[in-house]
Amino acid sequence: MIALLGLVVGVALGLVLEPTVPPGLQPYLPIAVVAALDAVFGAVRAYLDGRFDDKVFVISFVSNVLIAALIVFVGDQLGVGSQLSTGVIVVLGIRIFSNAAAIRRHLFHA
Repeated sequence: MIALLGLVVGVALGLVLEPTVPPGLQPYLPIAVVAALDAVFGAVRAYLDGRFDDKVFVISFVSNVLIAALIVFVGDQLGVGSQLSTGVIVVLGIRIFSNAAAIRRHLFHA
């Protein structure tokens, strides 16, 4: 219930305040969102498997976002930012779909 309330408050604040992302950080936002989604899907899967730990979730959420952003930043510095961005998206996308499949199997027994 607290998570749902937090989501509603976050969406409401976003709509009211209309935050903007500085141009220098815009290439990292999609990577950060996908990394955060990976952590969320992993947490849902862990919850359904009965092994969810809030500390592990927070650490994985923050570390996923920071590591993904760091990989893209290093790629930008090396001149291969778009290739590393694609790689990060592919790897995290595979993890998200894997977790989504496990969640589906758990919920629908299929």
